[in-house]
Amino acid sequence: MGRVTERRKVIRIRDGAVSTRPDTLVAEEPLEIRLNGKPLAITMRTPGDDFALAAGFLVSEGVLASAPDLRNIVYCAGATADGSNTYNVVDVTTAPGVTVPDITLERNVYTTSSCGLCGKASLDAVRTTTRHSIADTPPLRVTPELLSELPDRLRAAQRVFDRTGGLHAAALFDEHGELLDVREDVGRHNAVDKLVGRALQSGDLPLSRTVLMVSGRASFELAQKAVMAGIPVLAAVSAPSSLAVDLAAETGMTLVGFLRGSSMNVYAGEERIALRAAAVRA
Repeated sequence: MGRVTERRKVIRIRDGAVSTRPDTLVAEEPLEIRLNGKPLAITMRTPGDDFALAAGFLVSEGVLASAPDLRNIVYCAGATADGSNTYNVVDVTTAPGVTVPDITLERNVYTTSSCGLCGKASLDAVRTTTRHSIADTPPLRVTPELLSELPDRLRAAQRVFDRTGGLHAAALFDEHGELLDVREDVGRHNAVDKLVGRALQSGDLPLSRTVLMVSGRASFELAQKAVMAGIPVLAAVSAPSSLAVDLAAETGMTLVGFLRGSSMNVYAGEERIALRAAAVRA
């Protein structure tokens, strides 16, 4: 839709020299997600892949689990008082028989581009609501050498980041390190939702033979989204939170943090990392 970036005039100061110039910024706009006609959530996102974002969000909420659960997604015409379509409101229609949450004022949620559903779910809630248990049989195995290549492959695929420097990214790789999909967004949780939503729409859930690579840190919410999509390995260039580590341990997911060059920390699920036994020291 041509709304991923916007231009703004800036004053540039370099070594005391002052000039004005246009700068390219990542766009950030609200997206309201409606479920069967009723408002459910608002998230701040970078426009683009909005239908996938909504679908992925509903996977993480436990509403959708496979492509047949989804009947349709549309932009809402007349979303404003004057009847115009802002392309900032989507309505998701589920298939008959799909259980939907009780949408009340208490259930309605607001998410931000920085943290997503802050403090929302507990470990027990994720463990009991996911319909895609992490059961990669035979177990997926990846080497440290393969993992060390993923941040550069992710960075090379970030087309909008090159123009703005202001986007998070998430990418899916197969067990051989081949890039399957990559999405960018001002919110790291939105980038993951877009990946998961696209996988749901194409009938690829659960993502049981994949590695999810994210820019930035590995929060509890990103771990939650990976678990809900059946992803067995989550890797991040920065630190995980304590609750993300707890969730990975509870659900059997492999969690790797501080993945930079040949260095990394494995916080959970080390059985999927093909380590040379002699090289492991306490």
